[in-house]
Amino acid sequence: MTRFSSANRFRFQFSISKYAFWWCLFFIVLLCFVSNHLLLSDNDRRLLRNRGKGWEQRVLSSASPRSSTGSTVLVTGAAGFIGSHVSAALRNRGDGVVGLDNFNNYYDVSLKHDRRAMLESSGVFIVDGDINDQVLLKKLFSIVQFTHVMHLAAQAGVRYAMKNPASYIDSNLSGFVNLLEVCKEAKPQPAIIWASSSSVYGLNSKVPFSETDRTDQPASLYAATKKAGEEIAHSYNHIYGLSITGLRFFTVYGPWGRPDMAYFFFTKDILQGNSIRIFEGGKGGVVARDFTYIDDIVKGCLAALDTAEKSTGSGGKKMRPAQLRVYNLGNTSPVEVGSLVSILERLLKVKARRVATPMPRNGDVMYTHANISLAEKELGYKPTTDLRSGLEKFVKWYLTYYNQSTVN
Repeated sequence: MTRFSSANRFRFQFSISKYAFWWCLFFIVLLCFVSNHLLLSDNDRRLLRNRGKGWEQRVLSSASPRSSTGSTVLVTGAAGFIGSHVSAALRNRGDGVVGLDNFNNYYDVSLKHDRRAMLESSGVFIVDGDINDQVLLKKLFSIVQFTHVMHLAAQAGVRYAMKNPASYIDSNLSGFVNLLEVCKEAKPQPAIIWASSSSVYGLNSKVPFSETDRTDQPASLYAATKKAGEEIAHSYNHIYGLSITGLRFFTVYGPWGRPDMAYFFFTKDILQGNSIRIFEGGKGGVVARDFTYIDDIVKGCLAALDTAEKSTGSGGKKMRPAQLRVYNLGNTSPVEVGSLVSILERLLKVKARRVATPMPRNGDVMYTHANISLAEKELGYKPTTDLRSGLEKFVKWYLTYYNQSTVN
């Protein structure tokens, strides 16, 4: 009897703590959301009005599809790594695309500006603004009737959350809610495709990771915000009839990538002769990632957009149940980080100075591996680029972009 009571008390206390965590997280999001609107100054509104008709015309021109069957898509985070590639692919096939990016300084801003220049040469206009700016978002939706929103803006990075946790709440939670609020009021509502993350699987030890696996053990604040984003998406789908598709990306790499990613800064350090740290788990356990090439990710994003059903609400009122989906987008072939370095050594023709280092307690996980059977079945998603081929393309871009050469 005592054991039974103790077990029940443990389960009850665990349940209470779990619910308390999610209620606290919801309260923080609500507080940030309200604060953002209270802090929006008259000057901010004047700046928006003073953008002028020329600005509106650029938005309209960028939003116009080149194809009679093309969609009109708002891409947030359009100057980012994945956002710029997706925007280019949408525009190249004839869709209308308007970008939105706040050009923050999480990494080298000049890289973001160069991505913008590349996109603008193909007719994609990127608005310099923040997803927390509801006045700006409403203005964009008053100018353009978007059929889809490809929401790729986010505060990325697992380790940076230990330095600047507030940025993750501001962007990944408050910003996401702000965007959903504007989308729910639109007439008609757009379908939404957004970037979740493989990080939601957290401490899950079952591999490969499947969409039905538990995701209630986040290993980092970044992962927690992405998991919370999935729950927020569920509520807006349920209450307002928004069609929402979440995509769990697995370690995306390739040209125009993010400098904070291992393959990127390994390349830089190898060329500069700096030592590189190779993380290891306890008892020499290896770290491996399901590296996924950017072109494969883009195909998955476009497939998700093309199969997204229309939202079923209008002006904040739900008419009937709406589509709600989540998919893994990975490569299904985890590679040890040490093997990644070996490939880079061969491509760069430089021997790396490796330093084995214990995995720090910063939210990183040892292993990721995507089960993509659901995306294969419903999206026709099929990655085709192996790590060596993808890194070869990245290295070629890197050497050209930074005007460097390999050591012969």
